[in-house]
Amino acid sequence: MTHPDFDRYAPLRMADAGASGGASGGTSAASNGNVPDDQLIILPVRSFVLFPGVVMPVAIARPASIAAAQQAVREGRPVGILMQRDSSVEEPNPTDLHRMGVIANILRYVTAPDGTHHLVCQGEQRFRVNEFVREKPFITARVTRIEESDDLSSDIEARFVHLQNQANEVMELLPQVPAELVAAVRGANSPAGLTDLVSAYVDIAPDEKQELLETVDIAARMNKVSRLLAHRIEVLRLSQEISKQTKASLDERQREVLLREQMAAIQKQLGEDDGNSAEIAELEKAIADAGMPEDVEQMARKELGRLRRMQDASAEYGMIRTYLDWLIALPWKLPEEKAIDIAEARRILDEDHFGLDKIKRRIVEYLAVRKLAPNGKAPILCFAGPPGVGKTSLGQSIARAMGRKFVRVSLGGVHDEAEIRGHRRTYVGALPGNIIQGIRKAGTRDCVMMLDEIDKMGSGIQGDPSAAMLEVLDPEQNGTFRDNYLGVTFDLSRVVFIATANMLDTIPGPLRDRMEIISLSGYTDSEKLQIAKRYLVRRQMEANGVRPEQVEVEDEALSAIIRAYTREAGVRNLEREIGRAIRHVAVGIADGSVAHARIAVDTLPELLGPPIFEDEVALRVSVPGVATGLAWTPVGGDILFIEATKVPGRGGLILTGQLGDVMKESAQAAMSLVKSRAAEFGIDPAVFASNDVHVHVPAGATPKDGPSAGVAMFTALVSLLSGRTVRKDTAMTGEISLRGLVLPVGGIKEKVVAAARAGLTRVMLPARNRRDYEDIPQDARDRLEFVWLERVDEAIANALEPAANADEPLLPLKAAS
Repeated sequence: MTHPDFDRYAPLRMADAGASGGASGGTSAASNGNVPDDQLIILPVRSFVLFPGVVMPVAIARPASIAAAQQAVREGRPVGILMQRDSSVEEPNPTDLHRMGVIANILRYVTAPDGTHHLVCQGEQRFRVNEFVREKPFITARVTRIEESDDLSSDIEARFVHLQNQANEVMELLPQVPAELVAAVRGANSPAGLTDLVSAYVDIAPDEKQELLETVDIAARMNKVSRLLAHRIEVLRLSQEISKQTKASLDERQREVLLREQMAAIQKQLGEDDGNSAEIAELEKAIADAGMPEDVEQMARKELGRLRRMQDASAEYGMIRTYLDWLIALPWKLPEEKAIDIAEARRILDEDHFGLDKIKRRIVEYLAVRKLAPNGKAPILCFAGPPGVGKTSLGQSIARAMGRKFVRVSLGGVHDEAEIRGHRRTYVGALPGNIIQGIRKAGTRDCVMMLDEIDKMGSGIQGDPSAAMLEVLDPEQNGTFRDNYLGVTFDLSRVVFIATANMLDTIPGPLRDRMEIISLSGYTDSEKLQIAKRYLVRRQMEANGVRPEQVEVEDEALSAIIRAYTREAGVRNLEREIGRAIRHVAVGIADGSVAHARIAVDTLPELLGPPIFEDEVALRVSVPGVATGLAWTPVGGDILFIEATKVPGRGGLILTGQLGDVMKESAQAAMSLVKSRAAEFGIDPAVFASNDVHVHVPAGATPKDGPSAGVAMFTALVSLLSGRTVRKDTAMTGEISLRGLVLPVGGIKEKVVAAARAGLTRVMLPARNRRDYEDIPQDARDRLEFVWLERVDEAIANALEPAANADEPLLPLKAAS
C-alpha cells in the first residue's frame, strides 16, 4: 500500500497530466447544450483508477477533459472516469478507453493561479459502457450501473475479517501511515467498501488496479486483493529485517570510528603520537601525484581510508601499506614518445653485432614501423636460436636504438602462474608478478622487456605460466592486463616485448602463434673470427685487467682456438677459451716477469693444453662403409658419422648408438632399398644370406632420432657392400623412400653451417630444400659446393669414390623405373 502525505481528501494523483499547452479556464461548454439524462459525461484519465467510495483529486489539462468537467459542474451531475488503454495517446477516442469505470461525484473544482485545473472526485459506483454517443467537444456514453452484492454470508464475512487484518498489518509495517487511512480501514463495515479502499491504495500497476475494478464478484475480488497484500507483507517484513541489520552494522562501525578517534586524541595528548597522521598525509599526496587512472585512484583512496582507521601495529596495516607503495611506485603516467633515429639504430646494431644481416634488417623494419605508428599494435618478436648467438644482446641493442629503458625477465624454470600474474593480497608475503615487477624496476611504461628463455617455462600444480603469458603477449589484450596482487588493470600496450628461446617445440602452440619468430643460426668460422677480434678479445682484456699494449692476440691463434678448442654454434665457449689464454699470460704481467705477451698458434698448447677437437673426417671415411651425415641439435648443427660393417650371420640388421624409433626405421628402409637394388650397385645378392650388417652411429651416449640420416645410411651401406669409399670432403642429409626418392628435411641452415665449420667442401641436400638456400649465410655458400638430390642414384654417383681397380664404376647407374 502507498502512504503519501494526506490532505483532507486523499493524495494528489496527476492522472491526466502530460498534455502540453493545456486549455485556459475560459473554455466553455455553454454552447454545447445540456447532456441528455440517459448519457454520462466521460472523463478519460491516464494511469489512474478510481474506486467506489474513495475520494481522490484529479488534475486535468486537455481541452476535452476541461470541457467535460465544466459541463458536469454546470449541470450538477456526475462524470464517468475511464482509464486509457495506452497512456501515451494525447487525444483518446472511444476505442482507446476501457469499458468499465467508476461514476464519480465532483466535490470541488479548482482553477489554480498557474492555470491548471483540479477536481476532487468521490467514487460512487461501477459502470459498464453500453455505447459511446458522441466524441466532441467531449465524450458521452450510455452506461449500465453495476450494483454491489449485499451478500453477507459467513464465507464473505471471514474473508472480510482476514482482509482487514492484513491491511492493519501492512499499515503497522509501513512508517508514517496517515491517521485518516488507518481510521478508514478500521472503521470499514462493508466487504465491498473495504476491498475497494485497499485496492485504491495498494502499491500495484494501474493495469492491475483496472483488473480489480472489473472483477464484479466480491469473493473473487477479495481473493485477489488478499493475495496482493500477502506478497506486500512478506516484502515489507524482509525489508524491515534488512534495515535493522544494516542499522546495527552502521552503529557498530560508527562506535569503532569514534573510539579510534578518541584513542588517537589521547595518544596525542600523552605525546605518544607515532606520526601516523603525517604518514597518511604523505601517502595521500603521493596518490594525488601518481597520475593514476580514475578507477585505480578510487581503489587507492579506499585502501588509504582503511589504513587511516587502523593501528600501525596490526598485521593488516603493513599489508595495505605495501600495497599502496606498489600502486604509487608504478609508472601510471604515459611518457612522451621519443623519436627513433633509423640511421642511429643501424649504427648501434652494427656496432654491437657482426653479421646477422637479415636479423638487423627485420629489426630496422620493426623500429621504422614503431616510428611511423607509435600507437600501433606492434608484433611481439621472438629470437630463436642456439645458445651464445647474441639473442639477449640484440634486445639490449633494440633498447639503445629506441632510447628506452631495458629490463630483463628470466622465465627459465618458472612453473607457477603467480610468477606472471602475481599472488593475491590475502597471502602472507604476496607480491606482483614478474611483469609488473619489471615495469616498476624500469620506472616507465614504454620500456623494452626481454622475456628470456620463454621455452624453459613449465607447468605444475600451481598452474600453467605459459597460459598466463597469452594475455601479456597479445597486443589486442595486454592493454587491460590484470595482476592478481594489484587487483586493477595495467596498460602494457606501450611495452616492447622481446622473447628469446632455444627450441620452439616446447613452446605451446597458442603462445607461439602470438609471436613473430626470428631464427638465429650458428656462426661460421669467419664470422666467429670477426666477432672475436671486434668484441671478445677487448671484453676479456678489460675483464682481466690487461691493456692492449700488454697482450697481443694473433688472428691465426683465434682461428686455431675456433677450430681446435671449440665446437659450438655461438661464441660463448670461444670467449671462455680466449679468457683462459689471457689469464695465463696475465700472471707473468702481474709479477713483472713479462712486459709484453703474444698469443700465437705455437703458444696455444702451453696456454690451453692439447687441442680438444681434431679433424676426424679424413680418418673416418678412409674405409668403405663410413659416411658423413649432418644433424640438427638444439645448440646448432653438427656432423654425424654413420658406420657400417659386415659380420657373419643370416642377413640381419644390427643397429647401435642409442637411436630413436624414427632413425631405426630409416636404417631399415635403407637396408631394404639396398637389397631391392643390389644388382644396380654392383652388389652380390648372396652376401646378404651369409652376413649380418651392423650399423653404428658413434657418440653412443647421445640419443639420436629423426629421418634426415636416411641418405647417409643408404650411402654407407652401398659403400660397405660395394667396397667403394665415400668422399671425405662430402656430407649429406635427406630422408629416403622405398622408391628411391630423396625427401626434404629441416634444419638445412644449421646443418650447412656445421659442415662449413667442420672443414668440408661439399654438401648433398634434397632438391626440394632449394627454398632454404637463401637462408644459408653467404660465407658458408662461398666455401661449399652444393649437390641437389632428387633420387638416391644421384647420391651414390656423387658420394662414392670410383672402384679401386677400375677406371669406371662397378656398374653403370640406372634410374629406377
